[in-house]
Formats: sequence, structure tokens, C-alpha cells
Amino acid sequence: MIPFSPPRIDQKIIDEVTKVLQSGWITTGTRTKQFEKELTAYCGNKSTLCLNSATAGLEIMLRWFGVQQGDEVILPAYTYSATANVIMHCGATPVFVDVDPNDFNISVAAIEKAITSRTKVIMPVDFAGYPCHYNEINALVIKHKHTFNPQSAEQKMLARILILSDSAHSFGAWYNGKRAGSLTDVSVFSFHAVKNLTTAEGGSVALNLPAPFDNHEVYKALCVKTLHGQDKDALAKTQKGNWRYDIVEPGYKCNLTDIMAAIGSVELERYDTDTLPKRKQICKAYTQAFLKHSWAQLPLQALTLAPGALTESCYHLYPLRIKGITEAQRDAIIKEIFDCEVSVNVHFIPVPMMSFYKNQGYNIKNYPVTFDNYSREISLPIFYNLNDEMVKQVIDAVITSVQKVLG
Repeated sequence: MIPFSPPRIDQKIIDEVTKVLQSGWITTGTRTKQFEKELTAYCGNKSTLCLNSATAGLEIMLRWFGVQQGDEVILPAYTYSATANVIMHCGATPVFVDVDPNDFNISVAAIEKAITSRTKVIMPVDFAGYPCHYNEINALVIKHKHTFNPQSAEQKMLARILILSDSAHSFGAWYNGKRAGSLTDVSVFSFHAVKNLTTAEGGSVALNLPAPFDNHEVYKALCVKTLHGQDKDALAKTQKGNWRYDIVEPGYKCNLTDIMAAIGSVELERYDTDTLPKRKQICKAYTQAFLKHSWAQLPLQALTLAPGALTESCYHLYPLRIKGITEAQRDAIIKEIFDCEVSVNVHFIPVPMMSFYKNQGYNIKNYPVTFDNYSREISLPIFYNLNDEMVKQVIDAVITSVQKVLG
């Protein structure tokens, strides 16, 4: 069985993790701080905080911005549940909007229609590694500054809606000549096991706030907030005579460890030269094979493979859609593909279709493009050790299965 997306764990990663294990310091320390600096240099943003998940990063930024009951946060209906769950955790209301039919990303026109005086944050989602239309979204919050009703100190300082990008899929992507992480106010990456760059579990917050914010000061405040509200981390307390600390707020526990950072540093070092070219090669092979078939609707990122493109995916997913089929037919095709010993997936079951959110009154019928995309989507395997023979097996399995179901 060809797996869907196993992590790349080779001897280089094992050696670096072993070094950390043998160093006597395995929690958050110098390797984590080094990794944060490497990420900032790579993305071109102003400061970076590493955490144990992208979910933690999204929630901590909502809480930092003072999002609470009575507030609204706009997000796409086509996303993973984490994007919505963190809004619920803060007591705020998720305001789902539909997506564009071409790239699965949030519709800018739909965002604008959803903005009210209660809107505090917009959370675009870079689906499959393809960045959203950030120039338009960034302009939108300036255009609607007059509707913003600030409550917290941070909201008053920004004086407009915060853009908090769920960039879980898009590490290494480009938009108009800039890397993901430097495209808007704040971007949150995931380093989960299935992501392009993994730390086993983990994520990071790429701070890129405008003046008058001091992003390094925000970083320091977030360090406190994400470690129990403690004014010193464990490494600082080991310094001679520096054991005493204080709790200045009831914080959270979501720090990244040096073990995880060691994996991330190896992954980052070879990301542009090795990981991304391999993923791009796999996507290109899929595109060349499926272009020949009238039933295949290729993902937008597959059509932007030209060198030097201003906007380029990081090829996290290959979301193939089959034209003119029902959800039941899609499911039947997936079963046939699995019977060919190939693992595939669906990204995602839209959040308004989940029981909890349906019980909150959300209805997928209000997001027709989202449902149409979902009902016809099949995500194909992409991972570093997927060789040419395996790619051919995936392609053959998809073609055979579609033809079997559609006749």
C-alpha cells in the first residue's frame, strides 16, 4: 500500500535528535531559539515564536488581540476544524464564508459582505499551500477601518481588523514575490507530521505587525503567555542564582521543545534545495498525466509551475477534482483507488458539515462552492520518498478507478 504522506525521517534527523537527547537539555532551549531565528530569516517576517501546534498559535493570537464573546471572526467554510475551534474557545462567533471555485481559498467578495462592527479578525486559509489574495485582503481591512470597534489595547493600537492567516499548509509558498509568513499581519504555520516541513508536532507564529507595534516586544509577551504566564523560561532559571520567577498572568502551556526544533532545523536547511523540488516534480507528473483526461479538473497550483512565477504553491497537497460527479461517486472512486493499494484523502470535510457546527445552526447549503469543491475532491499522495514507479501506480489507480465508476 502506498501511504498518503509519511514524514521523512532519515539518518541526518536521527543524528540531530540524538545530539539533543545526549545534551542534557531536551525541552525549550537554545535549539528552539535558533530555529525561531532561522524561520524568521527564511520567511522575511519580523519575529517568530515556535509552539507545539499551529492550533495553539491561532488561539494565542486571538487571545492576545482580545477576541472574546460578542466578537466575530471571518473564516472560510472550507478549512479544517482547528481554524473554527479556536474561535469558539475564545467565546467569539465564527462567521463562515464561501470560497473561490478556482483555488479553494476564501472569497474576498464574500469577506467584504460579512464584515460588521463586531468583526475583529479575518482568518484566511492558504489551502493546499497556495496563498490567498493577500493584497486584496490587506486593502480590505484598510477600506473598512471606519466600521472597526476596538475594545482591547491591542485593537486600539492596530485600529482595524487583524488579519490572522492560517498558513498551516503554505510554508515556503510565494505570493507576489514574498514568502508566506511575510504577507500580512500574522501567519501561523503547522509543522505536524504530515506537513512539508515537520517537527513531528509543532507550529510557529510569524509576526509581521505594522508600526507602532514592536514585534520583538509582542514576541516576548507571547513567550510569557504560552508558558503558564511565567516571566522566565526553564533555561533562564538554570542560570546561577536565577531560580526565582513570577506568574504574571494565567497563561497556557504550548512551547516547542529542542528535540522538535532539531528536526525542524534539518528540514529547513534542505527545504528549498531538496524537499520543494521533489514535491514540485511529483505535482508536475500528476498534472502531465491528468491533462489528457476531460474528467480531470486540475488544481490551480498545478497550473503555476513555471519558474519565476510571482505566486507559487509549496505543493503541500494535490487536490484533484473530478468533473460532474456526485459526492457518492467521489466516495466510490476513493474506494476503488484504495483497492489498487494507493492511499488517498479528502481535504476537507467542510466545518459546517460537522455535527457540533450543524448543532450551532450552520448549514452547508449556505456555502455552495465549498460543498461543490469538497464533493468532487481527492487528495493524492505527495511525500519525499514517493518514487517514479509509485507515482505511476498512483496515476494508473486514479485513471482506472474513475473510468470504472463513471463507465
